Amino acid sequence: MPTAISGQIETPEKLAPHNRWTRRDLAIIPYGEALDLQYRMAAEVRSDNKSGIVLFLEHSPVFTLGKRGGRENLTVSDEFLDKHGVAVFQTERGGNITYHGPGQLVVYPIINLKATGLGVADYVDRLEEIMLRTADDWDIHAKRNTKNRGIWVGNNKLGSIGIAVKRGITLHGLALNVVTDLTPFGWINPCGLSDVGIISLAEAGAADATVARVRERLATHMAAVFKIKWNDAVTKIE
Repeated sequence: MPTAISGQIETPEKLAPHNRWTRRDLAIIPYGEALDLQYRMAAEVRSDNKSGIVLFLEHSPVFTLGKRGGRENLTVSDEFLDKHGVAVFQTERGGNITYHGPGQLVVYPIINLKATGLGVADYVDRLEEIMLRTADDWDIHAKRNTKNRGIWVGNNKLGSIGIAVKRGITLHGLALNVVTDLTPFGWINPCGLSDVGIISLAEAGAADATVARVRERLATHMAAVFKIKWNDAVTKIE
């Protein structure tokens, strides 16, 4: 059962105030395309010493495997997945198997971690924090779990985190279930756990939640938690 710890954290003074990050909103895209885009954005952040680029998107149906593996936690056959149009993708992020699909908000911050003044654990704390605050906007009081990162409603996982850091630049990020079809989560042991459920904001009671509305609230909370400002123009990548 998830263990509750403080739902609010203080943003440390060492964070550089009011850095400007660039926000890019994408359509629903295949996982491989988003991964290629992350690599291109990471090279841009590294070479131009940009402070950060954040991708907001949804994925077409895919199971992703983390560094700890996860295929052993896939409980259906490849033929079954082909029939249902769900891909499987090995990744370099931390964690185990998870599912991404339409109706789930995925956020990939591509930032120079050193420039934020944060270590990896503190960075993950802040990704959790922005999801907690977003859920709270819909009166859904999610909690943390010190053993299983992400955010939880009871014994049901609402939001997941899986990251990688390459040459000081962050990749991957968070996934928050908004109006996601949760059926494919029943085909795996999510994150390698066999005794937990998965929930969305809609199933938790947020009847008016949409990916577009949740994206805007989460972007607001990200700016507050990381003490940044967004560049004026939101770049949309179709």
